Amino acid sequence: MANAETKRKKKNNLSVITSEYELEGRIPLGRAIILGMQHVLAMFVGNLTPILVVGGACSLGDAGLMVPVIQNAMLVAGIVTLVQMWTIGPVGARLPCVMGTSSGFIGVFSGAAASMGGGVIGYGAILGACMIGGLFEMVLGFLLKPLRRFFPSVVTGTVVTAIGLSLISVGVNSFGGGNNNKDFGSLTNLLIGFAVLFSIILLRHFTKGILSSASILFGIIIGYIICAILPLFMETTYVFEDQVLTHSWVLQWDKVSAAAWFSLPKLMPVKPVFDLRVIIPVMIMFVVTTLETIGDLSGIAEGGFGREATDRELSGGVICDGIGSTFAAFFGVLPNTSFSQNVGLVGMTKIVNLFALSMGAIFLVLCGFCPKLAALIQLMPQSVLGGAAVMMFASIVVSGIQLITKDGIGNREVTIVAVSLGLGYGLGSTPNVLAMLPSWVGYVFGGSGIVPAGLCAIFLNIILEKDPERASEQ
Repeated sequence: MANAETKRKKKNNLSVITSEYELEGRIPLGRAIILGMQHVLAMFVGNLTPILVVGGACSLGDAGLMVPVIQNAMLVAGIVTLVQMWTIGPVGARLPCVMGTSSGFIGVFSGAAASMGGGVIGYGAILGACMIGGLFEMVLGFLLKPLRRFFPSVVTGTVVTAIGLSLISVGVNSFGGGNNNKDFGSLTNLLIGFAVLFSIILLRHFTKGILSSASILFGIIIGYIICAILPLFMETTYVFEDQVLTHSWVLQWDKVSAAAWFSLPKLMPVKPVFDLRVIIPVMIMFVVTTLETIGDLSGIAEGGFGREATDRELSGGVICDGIGSTFAAFFGVLPNTSFSQNVGLVGMTKIVNLFALSMGAIFLVLCGFCPKLAALIQLMPQSVLGGAAVMMFASIVVSGIQLITKDGIGNREVTIVAVSLGLGYGLGSTPNVLAMLPSWVGYVFGGSGIVPAGLCAIFLNIILEKDPERASEQ
């Protein structure tokens, strides 16, 4: 009798936990796939862009190595995401944190490749430095708990806000069609971006169920449909400086048809090279990405759960960040780190279900074996992505503000936030101000502005005394 009662209670408990807003909620497979795909679409282009930029500078395409490295990038992102979410021992935060190829290293890698004379050897030196740098970050993760006092909510909130501010310009760039395209800022691109954005808003606030929960995914699908219909009414090409070019919003279906259905990933497509000229600046950047990961995990905890991240979550997340980067290097892939794009998605939708996000991670793994799936996502026009990105990235700023104000705001907090964001955003938006200093200074401090904002917040938090009355309240 007692046994039957226990089974009944267990059954009832399982039926209660059925929400995508629960970390370990039990939801139908179809719903989980849809919600997981939102995260894939949000990060897919960003996951491949660093490899396209750095690999292009190192002439991987000429060596026939670009395709296998891109393929491996998707596989690695999926595997490391699964480890980050479900954990292996101390590795992983057990938070809805999506991992992918970091764009924060691009400046350092470009300089490092140049110092090595470029080419495949330069890319090999980058991979060798990443192997060591990843292990270094792993050690930092194990030492994070005693350092936690240096990261109160005002510091982590400032870093999260800086991350959001640095990404907004990226989102707007995509919104206009990508500034690498000659039709950047065209009326068509802007209208597509607005159509996706308004579709997401309408679906989010005026529908219920899966349409509301997966508003980002359906907004992007609407963008795909618009881009597929437009050639029926508009010219797909335009003339620029006597050149006939294809509009950036045109869907390049031929790339999908040309992609293979199945291909095995290659281990070590590029041989690693160990050179101190590259290792030292890359290790400095791994300290930076540690700070960014702390900010991302704090943003997820605040935006998704309305609380601060725990010591265990931050430590496990940073450890996974480091090990994941070393693991990625063995597959010829640049460092894997937490994706701020997806932090914004969590903050906006409040969907934190690990099972749902796992479906997205598994899709990335499948893309590593099926190039045709990857090609289908890769053909997404920048303006379609931008329509979703603007809202997601701004949501990161909101999460940062929530963290900053969590324990109240006094003169001390105002000073920390104002100086840190002013310096960080200023250097990030005006990197030329560091042009007269050594190049490594520009690589580390003049990129996104996250680094100077974070370091400044930590420094001010240490030297500025807390108001005794406020300290006693906390």
